[in-house]
Amino acid sequence: MRNLNIKDIAKLAGVGVSTVSRVINQHSDVKDETRERVLEVIAKYNYIPNNSARNLKRSETMDVGILIKGMYNPFFAHMIESIEKKLSYAGYSAVIHYNIEATKDIDAAFEFIMEKKLKGIICLGGDFDQLTDKEIERLGVPMIMASTEIPELLNKNLFSSVIIDNEEAAKSATEFLIERGHRKIGIITSGDQDMSIGTIRTRGYIKALEENKIEKNDNYFEVGAYTFETGYEAMKRLLEKADDLTAVFAISDVMAIGAAKAIGEKGLNIPNDISVIGFDDIDYAAFFNPALTTIHQPVEEIAFATAEIMVGILDERQSHQHMVFPTEIIERSSCKTI
Repeated sequence: MRNLNIKDIAKLAGVGVSTVSRVINQHSDVKDETRERVLEVIAKYNYIPNNSARNLKRSETMDVGILIKGMYNPFFAHMIESIEKKLSYAGYSAVIHYNIEATKDIDAAFEFIMEKKLKGIICLGGDFDQLTDKEIERLGVPMIMASTEIPELLNKNLFSSVIIDNEEAAKSATEFLIERGHRKIGIITSGDQDMSIGTIRTRGYIKALEENKIEKNDNYFEVGAYTFETGYEAMKRLLEKADDLTAVFAISDVMAIGAAKAIGEKGLNIPNDISVIGFDDIDYAAFFNPALTTIHQPVEEIAFATAEIMVGILDERQSHQHMVFPTEIIERSSCKTI
């Protein structure tokens, strides 16, 4: 019998070539029964992998990094799962890293790539307002920015992006409250240190006020950090200094839910005393009591597009792309007309 190649082994084992490659290179993301089936075929036909090719694979890896800003974020949970599945189907593995340090996000991306020898990197969230073309080129691998803001002056041929229009979405959330009679609308945002999504969503809030001739009130601003706890603490501060509020817009559902706890502890009712609107439409939003009105992002579509673009670039089927997905308001029980 002629010497078998990796395609022959894949055919005999009933799997894809990429699966055989992952078994040979000892990747952990292969089911045990699949791994055993491939190894049985390799043993039966005394298949010997080409060492030079095998070593090349090992040095380059088939890994794509997913760099996530901050700690665990429930909004990103479904995205990560969907991206991992799509990458796996195409023969790539996902390696996840949370940037919880003060490290600049683009520097964290570079270190991640160097340490893990990644073939590409997907950034979920992050601050890239000061990003330069030279910093992107330094990465040396395809980069996709998802669910963040993209500096306008960057060379769009150097990277891909899959985003929403955060300013317009935040503006629509604020207008939703205004249309229901609210004029004293607080905001829980992320502060001056967040030069990306938080700043953009705050800009949308202010724009809605201006267009509706509502004066901006500095007492209606408070800062959190995309956690339940900081949303709770921010709302407590808001209630102390602005007891005339009729509504609050939190720039993430997590902070909105934290704010709701503070409102309840103050003896106030949602929405009878204060209406609350969030942003993201995480799973918790629909099951919270009262169910949270929020801005829905098409998470599955964003995740699929992100992974599809990465695979297309790595497989040399396409160049960089830039996609903007629409959002919509999901009206539930946490807002009322006054």
